[in-house]
Parts: sequence; C-alpha cells; structure tokens
Amino acid sequence: MQTALNRVEGAFFSPDGRVSGLMLAALIVAGGLFAALLVAVAGPMYAVAALVGAIGAVLVLRDMRWGFILLLAVVALLPFAALPVKIVFTPTFLDVALAALYFVWILRLATRRQAGLSGTVLNVLVLLFLALAGFAFFNGLRFGMPTVTTMRNFAELALAIFFFFLVLGWTRDESQLYFLARVIIVMGAGAAAIAVLFYVIPDTWTIRTLDALGRFNYPGGAGALRYIEDDPENAMRAIGTMVDPNVLGGFMILIAALTAPQLVSVKPLFRRWLVALFLVIELAALYLTYSRGSLVGLAVAVLVMGVMRYRKLLWLAAAAGILLLLLPPAQAYVARFVEGIQLQDQATLMRLGEYRDAVGLISRYPWFGVGFSGSPDADLYVGVSSVYLLMAEEMGLVGVVIFLITILAFFMVLWQGWRRLVHSGQPNPRLEALLLGIGAAVAGAMVGGVFDHYLFNLVYPHMAVLFWLYLGLGVRASQLALGRGDGEVVSRLTDPARAGTTC
Repeated sequence: MQTALNRVEGAFFSPDGRVSGLMLAALIVAGGLFAALLVAVAGPMYAVAALVGAIGAVLVLRDMRWGFILLLAVVALLPFAALPVKIVFTPTFLDVALAALYFVWILRLATRRQAGLSGTVLNVLVLLFLALAGFAFFNGLRFGMPTVTTMRNFAELALAIFFFFLVLGWTRDESQLYFLARVIIVMGAGAAAIAVLFYVIPDTWTIRTLDALGRFNYPGGAGALRYIEDDPENAMRAIGTMVDPNVLGGFMILIAALTAPQLVSVKPLFRRWLVALFLVIELAALYLTYSRGSLVGLAVAVLVMGVMRYRKLLWLAAAAGILLLLLPPAQAYVARFVEGIQLQDQATLMRLGEYRDAVGLISRYPWFGVGFSGSPDADLYVGVSSVYLLMAEEMGLVGVVIFLITILAFFMVLWQGWRRLVHSGQPNPRLEALLLGIGAAVAGAMVGGVFDHYLFNLVYPHMAVLFWLYLGLGVRASQLALGRGDGEVVSRLTDPARAGTTC
C-alpha cells in the first residue's frame, strides 16, 4: 500500500509535465464522477453539504481557528440544524462542530502541541459544578429513565460547560483573544441581520425559508412564527434562526454587550463605523424580540460598562431610551413594558404561575433536585422561565449555590485584571475593552436569566456553549492583563494578603 501511494505521489509531482498533467486530469475526472454519484444518490443539497463538511474537516485539522469559526457560525446562524442521518440519535451541526474541536484539542494535548492547564480556583469550581450536574442526572434516574434525546441534550450541556477549559487552554495570547472576539461579533451581527430580515420580509417568505431548512430538522411552517402572547392579532416577535424570541434576546445581550465598548474604545477591533453598524442591527433585533427581560439585561450590561469606564455609553443609552419613549411605533412596546412591571399582562401572570409551581417542586426536592428526566410527581412539572429556578429544580439548591459562587469568582478574576490595566501605567485599551465587554455581557446575561432559562436549558445548548466560552475568554483576558500564569491568579484569590497587591 505504501509503495503504491509513493508511486501515485511521484506521478503527481513528476518533472515530466505530461505525466503530472495526466494525473491531474484523472483526479479531476474522478472527483467529478464521485460528485455526480453523490448528487444522484443523495441530492444536490446533501452533496453540497458533504463537500462543505469535508473541506471544513480538513481546515479544522490544520488550524483550530477554523474550528472556532465553524462552531460560532453554527451557534449564531444554524443552532438547531441537524444532519439528515440517524446514528442512535440524530447528530446536530453543533454536535459535529464541538466534536471536531474537542478531537483536535485532544490530539494537540496528546502530541504536546498544546500546553495543559494550571490549577485555578475557577477551574475547580467549574469542575465541581459539572460533577454536580452529572450527579443530578444520575440521581434523576430514580424517578424515570431519560429519552435518547434527553441523554444527547445533557451530553451537549456537559460539553458546553467543559468548553470553558478548551477555550482557556487554546487562548494563550492577545491575538487569539481578539480573533475569537472578532468572530463572535461578526457572527452575532449576522444572526441579528437574519432576524431583522426575517421580520421585515413577508411572512410567507420567512416560512418558506424555514421550510427549506426543514430538511435539516429545522422547525418550519406557520407555527414557527411567534407573536406577543402567542396571539397572531398582536405584533410578531423576531426569532431569526433562534426559534424562540427570548433566546434571540438573550443571545443579543451577549453579542451587543461585547460589541458596545468597541464603539468608544481608543483601539476598536473593527473600524468604528462598522462597529456602529453592527450595534444598530443588534439593537434592532433585540427590540423586535419584544423581550423585556433581555432589554433589562442589556441595560444592566451598558450601565456596568458606563460606570466602570465608558461614560459615553451612558449618554448613548440615555439618547436611545429617550428615542424609544418618543417614537410613535414604540409606544405599544413601552406600554407592554409597563404592564409587565405592574404584573398586569397575560405573559407575566403565566410566568408568576410557573414560579409558584417551581417553588413547590423545589420545596419537595430541595438539595439535589429531580434531575433532567422530568418531575417524579404528577401534579408538578420541570420547567420555568428563570435559569436559577430551573437549575434548582434539576440540580437543587446546592447546584445553584455552586453556580453563583463560580460566577462570583469569575467576576473577582475580571476585577483583578481590570484594576491591573487601570493602574499599571501601561494602558492597553484594546484588552480593557474586551475584558469589560465580556464582564458586562455575563452580568447582563445573569440579569436576563432571572426572567428566562436559555442559559441552562437542554433545548438550547448553543447558548450554554456561548456563555461558558465567554467565561473562558474572560479568565484568559484577565490573566493576560495581570501578566501572570494560572497559578499566581489562584494564589491571589485565595491569599488575602497578596490579593491587596494586585493593583
């Protein structure tokens, strides 16, 4: 076999132009025949998808940057697309992208091309949270067996949480941080543009597009469109390819908060006019979701950045708020927001009912929850529009406490890195904008999580991937700002005497 391969390779690179030309022509003909056979057997769409997949696999193996581009493209543009094949379960595009990145990362670790991770307090907390999630899953088997879909979704959630370590391990310098930030912002702006486009074009066109994606198990038909209080007489809510308007709203919190500081940074990642365009599209998409919780979450994110560093963002946010109050088309939006605050509209009342039911379930199984397979009691159910209550239902109060401690430790790490940048005498405005954007995005998502469950819902693993990616990026950005390795970060977090010298 090796001799035959050597002969073929020698013919391709033969100094005789006629021989090499003949081999190239044979390769083209063979490729054409294979492509024609694939089109005949699988159809043109699947043939093109197979070709794109093969090219993507080669690129990912050559450079992990392509793997991150592929993953973030799936997260932002086609988060629910699945392969048209079934191997026990139907793998999604997200599964393939995650598997490709993990495979290459493990290969790099095995061949010593990738350095390992030093221990930090946040690493320990993330592992503890992941272990508790696994315990909750197996603990829930007492109450019922999970379906194949539930097992696959839980595996996706576990991979999403562990993605924190992959990001932390791969990003070793500022160029890699900025690369990932640029990809996130571009893909997020693309998702926002799709959401706005789907909203403004005729409904029949949107339905036709979603129906076309139905070949990849995407939800299509007229039922895919969403309206305020699920009433077609009310205003339509933007969904893009995120299926759910609240999920799109939560996604826009993370994207817009990361984009906003680039507008006022001394050294933005993109040209300022392009950042402004991205931000306008993202805000439009968020507005059209009519997601009040997401709007509050983004407002908190902007407030954090404005108070800590970028006062201009506060003025821009105030101008946008005044415009929102004065424009006639926005009056219905404002009225609905006020109804929500006053607990008067149907959606808010239904959400309060969910909260009451969730508290009832948590009171029966307070410590470790009921797992991910459903409620053991017929009079109650698992599912509530709050990430914290949902986590308490599935993992118990212990899981919620560990999660909150993990996020608190994350903010402590970011605080140390930011203070070092501010007081070091060597300003790094690009790294500072990235660090504050990540921190504000996570803070906004945590506030938005009070009103929705997309950060810890088995149905939306792409949101969990993005959230834990942000945590990994934030920790690495802080470590680079501190100019120290992982081990010194943990010592400063755990030693009060040294923590005071961080600044």
